[in-house]
Amino acid sequence: MCSNLRSMPDTSHPILHIQEAGAADKFSKKMQQLQHDNSEVLAATTAANTGVSYIDLRRFPIVPEALGMIPEEQARELKVVAFYRDTDSFRLAALDPTDTRVVDLQQELETKFHVKGGMYALSTTSLEKAFALYKAIPKIKEVTRDVSIDEATLAKFREEVQSFDALRAKVQTVNTTDVVALVLASAVNNRASDVHVEAEKEGIAIRLRLDGVLQDVATVDASRWKQIISRIKLISGLKINVTDKPQDGRFTIRIDGVEVDVRVSTIPTVFGESVVMRLLRPMTDKITVESMGFAGKALADLTAAMNKPNGMIITTGPTGSGKTTTLYTMLRQLNTSDVKIITLEDPVEYKLEGIAQSQIDASHDYTFAKGLRSILRQDPDIVMVGEIRDLETAEVAIQAALTGHLMLSTIHTNSAPGAIPRFLSMGVKPFLLAPALSVIMGQRLARKLCEKCKVPAVPDAAQLAQAQELVAAISPKSGVTVDLSKATWMGPKGCDACGNLGFKGRIGIFEVLVMSDAIKDIMGTADVPEHHVLRVAVEEGMVPMITDGIIKASQGVTTIDEVLRVAA
Repeated sequence: MCSNLRSMPDTSHPILHIQEAGAADKFSKKMQQLQHDNSEVLAATTAANTGVSYIDLRRFPIVPEALGMIPEEQARELKVVAFYRDTDSFRLAALDPTDTRVVDLQQELETKFHVKGGMYALSTTSLEKAFALYKAIPKIKEVTRDVSIDEATLAKFREEVQSFDALRAKVQTVNTTDVVALVLASAVNNRASDVHVEAEKEGIAIRLRLDGVLQDVATVDASRWKQIISRIKLISGLKINVTDKPQDGRFTIRIDGVEVDVRVSTIPTVFGESVVMRLLRPMTDKITVESMGFAGKALADLTAAMNKPNGMIITTGPTGSGKTTTLYTMLRQLNTSDVKIITLEDPVEYKLEGIAQSQIDASHDYTFAKGLRSILRQDPDIVMVGEIRDLETAEVAIQAALTGHLMLSTIHTNSAPGAIPRFLSMGVKPFLLAPALSVIMGQRLARKLCEKCKVPAVPDAAQLAQAQELVAAISPKSGVTVDLSKATWMGPKGCDACGNLGFKGRIGIFEVLVMSDAIKDIMGTADVPEHHVLRVAVEEGMVPMITDGIIKASQGVTTIDEVLRVAA
């Protein structure tokens, strides 16, 4: 090619003006430059024809962390390179941006790293420069999403935030990465069930749900919102650039050598987003139905139902009343080597060893009803269904209970007596429901007084009168006797151990309705009002939840105010 150019008479071409010594070498270099420029023109043309942007990596710095998103072998095979990455996005450049393998790779990376990708066209020269960088940084590894919070960092912050005052001060001084770890450390210290991080007009509100009650613990400047929400989304596998849709994710932290799942939910709000992180601590062997607060006839009735080979045990109550914990506690006590236990949940909150746990997936038409039918083909002895929501699930569960299976589940009503009219309103046949049900429980969680600082506190006259009225209504069939004249009434004071709240921990207050003949008789009517079921159940010996709470308050475990707050 060089000889052909030299023979040409056209002296207007700049290359032909090389006359001094070393002209041949300069000529060769100039020819290479021209060829490279032509490849850039070709890349720019490709970009225009394919509707993507053009990038010249000879003049654009390549981010090493981005390069590591694609292994060198795969990059050379597809003639593609990742050259830029930040918390919100990444950029790819390819010789052929329309190659289906390259397009698939972009989608794969978006799914893997939970950020949006962009596509560019580049030249062979730019591509070779990028490939050379793989050699220049021999220790580069594939970048993975940071999904962990260091256990040592959590332990360090737990020592530094022994009080809410310490948290308020510390959260203003640490960097964005440590804000999340700091708040989680405080949540762990105080045994919070949920962490709320909410964007507000004047700042970022951080609240912890302690023993069922939200407590304001800190406020962060609003200017830090984008960094904090990006950090939370990054570790929980959410899309950082999606702010106008709800998202759900999760991550895991280690506390004292134990893994704790953190379930994350975000929803868009006026000033940004609201984030709730639920801490799902592993179930401990120490929890039993007795330690949860079951006692007397209620404990005996529940134990008898658990020891039956078949029948339905139903627990009721609003969200946050401890239904799942009750079911899991029963399952752990029933879990022996000679029985097969299968659960169907939405979602699986706690992982139990020796129990087959299945999670429903509505997107794949794996519902409670269809999942339950499949479970029954697995030859189980005991089945737990997270919730009975519809007639189809109810009918399958009832049939399972009637055919030799012990069935545990929940239904959303406010009390145990309310479950019967709820089942009937679904369309369940009374003559099938009556023999299937063994017991129905109603429950709430009341805060326990802090053992280190509780003090004697006599309720006022109105509360004492109400307590006396409830206790007087207890049926002799219950076997429960209460003498309020000998009660040990206590109240909250507040100390460092309880964060000056006066309460620490929670206890269940329960009612256990046994399917007696009298209850079965009233189920044959077309319309069974809840108050009618309640009256008959109390006559048959059921102690209502609120009365169970008053009894625990009279023993100094909690207060009448707390009982009325959760069960009135």
